[in-house]
Amino acid sequence: MYERSIAVIGSGYWGKNLVRVFSELQALHTVCDADSSRFASLKWSNEAPNFVNNLDIVLADDQIRGVAIATPAVTHFSIVKRCLEAGKDVFVEKPLALTAREGEELVRLANSLGRMLMVGHILLYHPAVRKLKSMIAEGTLGKILYCYSNRLNMGLIRTEENILWSFAPHDISVMLHLLGEEPIKSTAEGSSYLTPGVVDVTMSRLTFKSGVTGHIFVSWLHPSKEQKFVVVGSEGMAVFDDTSTEKLKLFPHKVDWTNRVPTAVKETAVTMELEQTEPLKEECKSFLNSIATRVPPPSDGAEGLRVLRVLDNCQKSLESRRSSDLLEAIPDRHASEKKAADTKDYFAHESAYIDEPCSIGKGTKIWHFSHIMKGAAIGENCSIGQNVVVASTVKIGNGVKIQNNVSIYDGVTLEDDVFCGPSMVFTNVINPRSAVVRKSEYKATRVGKGVSIGANATIVCGNDIGEYAFIGAGAVVTKNVPPYALMTGVPAKQVGWVSQHGDKMDLPLTGGGVFVCNSTGDKYSLRENSIILEQHRL
Repeated sequence: MYERSIAVIGSGYWGKNLVRVFSELQALHTVCDADSSRFASLKWSNEAPNFVNNLDIVLADDQIRGVAIATPAVTHFSIVKRCLEAGKDVFVEKPLALTAREGEELVRLANSLGRMLMVGHILLYHPAVRKLKSMIAEGTLGKILYCYSNRLNMGLIRTEENILWSFAPHDISVMLHLLGEEPIKSTAEGSSYLTPGVVDVTMSRLTFKSGVTGHIFVSWLHPSKEQKFVVVGSEGMAVFDDTSTEKLKLFPHKVDWTNRVPTAVKETAVTMELEQTEPLKEECKSFLNSIATRVPPPSDGAEGLRVLRVLDNCQKSLESRRSSDLLEAIPDRHASEKKAADTKDYFAHESAYIDEPCSIGKGTKIWHFSHIMKGAAIGENCSIGQNVVVASTVKIGNGVKIQNNVSIYDGVTLEDDVFCGPSMVFTNVINPRSAVVRKSEYKATRVGKGVSIGANATIVCGNDIGEYAFIGAGAVVTKNVPPYALMTGVPAKQVGWVSQHGDKMDLPLTGGGVFVCNSTGDKYSLRENSIILEQHRL
């Protein structure tokens, strides 16, 4: 029985499995997820864990000795670093980080602080891989000549990371583990079929000093699931097929040389007996044992860094090939862009940058030097002024007007008929530092229907601006704003109420009263410190 001292951070696609297993091992203390709605679907055994939606709570809890991180890969570096600095041992799902430089920093930090750092390369804990490792060590396959793997499926397709970073880490980690050496050269080629810039299929080639070569083929555009790893040696061949009931087979095939001519000699395959263990449970046990004994696990930070270096080199190879392909395809690319421009039902000035895929509604106009990033969603009949940036996760409703020099950052939602004045500012991080990556800490901002935000105003992230509120020029909003409120000053304070038409209401800030808008005839009442639209003009 293990100590109840583990927090799982991220309980989505894979995190829910970590919750289940650490609970079965009676080690689960806390589940942390910014999306609290996920908690209801989780399954656990024994005592129910604590549920929190703020990482700071986990870091401040002395009863939590280790954390298991299953958040998007782009957040790994910042979360792992914070957890290590807080004195926690860390188990992070693959990859360790998104660059070798970040991985090196995390490994150095863990070593300097005396913390365990483990990466979720689950196949190293698979009984078939353990058996295959012992077969190679015992010489069952003879001299290893080459390895190859296929990891193919028609399943979860990601847009935040490509297939190389999503699928290939598994097979890279196995290949390095079995061979006991790092490649002297790693290259890759691939193609994007679904999302521009996000590679869906890759073939990687690893060359080792011993003369062994390895090929790794990964794709999430394949008609059937295949997870096969093949090792070819001079005295036999082994096939690890994770989709088969017979996980590991030995083929004692050989090559006879008669008169210097090679001849294949095939033998009957032998199914190898394996331990009946669950790889994820073995992996979680390994983390718990490392916390207790202070002995690094097989997939420690150093092993994760070796895999990261291979991924890094393969990614550079992909980008180099893509740049070359783009140079060769410039005339055709321009032709396709012109054809798309002729058929779209919105207007974008020729100097604007539109990163596909994104959603732009009918009748919307996008003016000089503005940039709409991939994934952004903009409604119909909007006006996007000069030098505006709309980030990837932004959602903009219908009839929104954004004046010049405004940046709408990730985490911001603008509902219908919002007006953003010139050079007003949104933020999405409370405590930004240039040297600290805080993408996992973005705070959402909602701007309700009909809100007007004056020129040079600032909306600090994490706040909600109620419907038809009016934010005066230069104001700095640091807290939630009630519907219909008139806000001015630094920090912004409520100084009155405004109608949907934008007329100031002759009403007190608190108490009660009735106001009829001169411009529209709409009738409003103030009740319990809130504005109620009692009668709308016909």
